[in-house]
Amino acid sequence: MITVSILYPNQPGGNFNLDYYVNQHMPMTIAKLGEALRGVSVEHGLNSGLPDSAPLYIVMCHLLFDSVEAFQSAFAPHAAALQGDIPNYTDADPVIQISEVMLSQ
Repeated sequence: MITVSILYPNQPGGNFNLDYYVNQHMPMTIAKLGEALRGVSVEHGLNSGLPDSAPLYIVMCHLLFDSVEAFQSAFAPHAAALQGDIPNYTDADPVIQISEVMLSQ
């Protein structure tokens, strides 16, 4: 199992439309990735661990797939549409990381 993490840095003066992301972009993403997508979570950053501190990431999205190949096969046909929607909800450049899931409960 792998996780594709899409992290949106919290930039001073940056723009992120959380309502659009959760209610428009993510349903589109889930529909386009189809049955290859095993799970998804969206997290809204609150702080960086210290009281009154800004979060490092304003939003984090985690997509679960059986393998890197499953992700690539599901994502590639829709890459232009999914990436093309980014300006509709943020001006941040997302950071993407693919990780192997070692433990999950």
